[in-house]
Amino acid sequence: MSVNDARPQMAQPSGLPRRNLAGFSGAGYERGRNSLWQIAWLLISGLVVIRWWCPARLRVVLLRLFGATIGDNVLIRHRVRIHWPWKLVVGDNSWIGEEVWILNLEPVVIGSDVCISQGVMLCTGSHDRTSQTFEFDNAPIVVEDGAWIAARATVLRGSRIGQDSVIGATALVSGTVPARALLRAPRAERQALSQDRDQT
Repeated sequence: MSVNDARPQMAQPSGLPRRNLAGFSGAGYERGRNSLWQIAWLLISGLVVIRWWCPARLRVVLLRLFGATIGDNVLIRHRVRIHWPWKLVVGDNSWIGEEVWILNLEPVVIGSDVCISQGVMLCTGSHDRTSQTFEFDNAPIVVEDGAWIAARATVLRGSRIGQDSVIGATALVSGTVPARALLRAPRAERQALSQDRDQT
């Protein structure tokens, strides 16, 4: 008896038939380089780029060799994971902290003087929940000049972070954040309100 036979056939909450992941085709997703480039990048990234002993300047050189557009005076720390460097643009004087994950199935554009703190995830990939075969629903991400994305925040596909805005630690972004805005995680907002009440 297979796992499928043992489980009752249930509809998704939206009323759609249960998805069939075996039929997934990946239609519409272009990796941008051939298999040899992809394999070479995965090897270089895993063996050199993410390592603590790799000098920051060498990290930038290797990313540029693999097609990334990176400005002057950019600091990319160790343990930064970049899915496809040829889909990455970073402006001048920007910082990317440890354990940042840039899952750029589609282009990610990071402006100048941007700080992306430790553990942030920029995720351009998603899936169409209405697709029976769970096909991709990807879109680019843009982080404009002067923005700060604080530790462990997550930015989802199709988002745009406005100029000089601040995304608080652990916040979730889906959509457009206006210029000079401050977006905090909901829990942080509740804690701030609680502290305000305690002080009144």
